[in-house]
Amino acid sequence: MASSLLCMNNQDWTIKSKPYDLRLRLFGFACVITRLAQFLQTRGRVAVVFSEQLLKSGTSAGANYEEADDGSSRRDRTSKRKIVLRELKETSLRLRVMRETDILAAVHDPVITECEELVKIVATLIRKTRPEPKNRRQPPPSRSEPRG
Repeated sequence: MASSLLCMNNQDWTIKSKPYDLRLRLFGFACVITRLAQFLQTRGRVAVVFSEQLLKSGTSAGANYEEADDGSSRRDRTSKRKIVLRELKETSLRLRVMRETDILAAVHDPVITECEELVKIVATLIRKTRPEPKNRRQPPPSRSEPRG
């Protein structure tokens, strides 16, 4: 499955397919992050630290999205999707820092782009989710009684 989404070796980090199903797309992203973490293990002490952080946040996004689908309420799903968004933003920041400091090179730009696209998709999904209807009892309308 993941191999059909990714075309990667040390030179080519192109993401071949971007499925419409967000669950599959986040799974593919988790796989590419795992491969990138393996690559970073060969790039020095700072890259090793980044690889551990990146592996946690980059794979957590997909795991939390899976949990969000099983949310007991709309509010629960939205809360878990917000966690997905935070994890993706954290991953995006780390990828950009590594790119800016030359730990990653231009060949890794497709991974950074994919992360940025996922941030936009999840943010839109959260923004467009309607709030759960409130089941509060409305107070009876106040009566204006004339004073006599």
